[in-house]
Amino acid sequence: MSEGESTIYEVARRAAVSISTVSLAINHPDRVRSDTLDRILAVIDETGFVPKERAVARARAGVGRIAVIAPFTSYPAYARRLNGVFTELGRDGTQVIVYDHEDIAMASSPLLDAMPVKGHVDGIIIMDMPIDGRIVARLHQRLPAVVIGGAERALSRVDVDDFQGGRLVGERLAEWGHRRVAFVREAQVTLFAQSPTQQRFDGLASVLGRDSVLDVTVPHSEDAGRDAVRQLFTDPDRSTWPTAILATRDLVAIRVLRAAYESGIRVPENLSIVGYDDDPTAEAIGLTTIRNPLEETGAMAVRVLQRLMRGGPVEDVRLPVTLIERGTAGPVSAGGHLAQDQAHLGSP
Repeated sequence: MSEGESTIYEVARRAAVSISTVSLAINHPDRVRSDTLDRILAVIDETGFVPKERAVARARAGVGRIAVIAPFTSYPAYARRLNGVFTELGRDGTQVIVYDHEDIAMASSPLLDAMPVKGHVDGIIIMDMPIDGRIVARLHQRLPAVVIGGAERALSRVDVDDFQGGRLVGERLAEWGHRRVAFVREAQVTLFAQSPTQQRFDGLASVLGRDSVLDVTVPHSEDAGRDAVRQLFTDPDRSTWPTAILATRDLVAIRVLRAAYESGIRVPENLSIVGYDDDPTAEAIGLTTIRNPLEETGAMAVRVLQRLMRGGPVEDVRLPVTLIERGTAGPVSAGGHLAQDQAHLGSP
């Protein structure tokens, strides 16, 4: 049966449900049992059913809306990407529907399952979300989609070279004489398709060697900096202490910086600290960091999506990052390591 020939009655019959349940699955998928939803969507995929509203929208060349999905409440960097989306759209009249990733934190979710079928948007931008293979196929067939930071190759993708970001930091620290470096990452609060944090670690380790990089995980909280200092600077053997730290994002670096000052560790004389993203606060406090083109990725995703909506091909775009040198990182001091009597490490 070709697309457009199927009716809601045919879908209901094949899925062994009522017409109202089919409608509910399309418009409010979170209110339908997962097994029933899967069965209905499988029939829709098989028959090529198009809801009446979507058929009307297609006839008038779109509804003038796109959706954006990201972990906005968990990681503020995504707000910068969203700003890029809004800036690129400007005043062209396109509406943006924003969904918080925390509502759809798994690879398969009722919202994303049904969105390609519902037809209430002309396209979708998905930021750092793992996507089930069935949903990928459904998006590919029914709804133009761009993934930011995902590993899925069947969909158009906009990414940042996070491996190169870690590598740039590693090369500069090596030039400055650092041989033992800590990488401080947060415990993730949402499931990413392809962790930018891991790519940054891998880039750093590719220069310095994995044996020279201490991989430290801290809580996703205000205690991140103190926890990092406790883990890294309490061993009586000072040769185990790092002379530099790369944090997975600027906020973590700032918390480590505060904990270092509270502990009597001089930055950058005793310890170099590097962040990631180049948030506005990083410039204000003079934090050495990697500039992550967050706004540019949002803007680029819009441009790629618009080309897809006009029938363009699948694209894979990768944007570069830049090392911004400020005051929190520099060459290893003559002593090489922080003297234990210089720091108050008992209660950072």
